[in-house]
Amino acid sequence: VAISASNIGGAWDNAKKYIEAGALEHAKTLGPKGSDPHKAAVIGDTIGDPLKDTSGLSLNIWIKLMAVESLVFAPFFATR
Repeated sequence: VAISASNIGGAWDNAKKYIEAGALEHAKTLGPKGSDPHKAAVIGDTIGDPLKDTSGLSLNIWIKLMAVESLVFAPFFATR
């Protein structure tokens, strides 16, 4: 769930940046700030930031825990 939340949060966060930049033709057709797509992207950004920020920290701890566990249990598995 944390990996999914982190990816979704990042996508929603970057959607607003994509619309605001207007660098690509598709982004220009979505409209300027204040348009309906931009308002929807702002809501997605508001929801996406906490998803990305909270799940990213838990993933970091989980990855470190898996590394430590592999070092601790490696001798056990090597002898079996």
